[in-house]
Amino acid sequence: MQGTVKWYNRIKAYGFIEVEGEKDIFVHKSALPENVVLYEGDSVEFEVEETDKGTQAVNVQKL
Repeated sequence: MQGTVKWYNRIKAYGFIEVEGEKDIFVHKSALPENVVLYEGDSVEFEVEETDKGTQAVNVQKL
């Protein structure tokens, strides 16, 4: 799946990804490769996982 980073807080280590026609998807630092930081507007590719806390992005890669 592909989307755009809506916002990402580096201090809190989480944010949300916008996907056209879908609800925003939660993303946590643990879903990113080491030393990668997301910024608002970044294009990303990722997989989606359902957790007890809701839908979450995993295996996130910047495009």
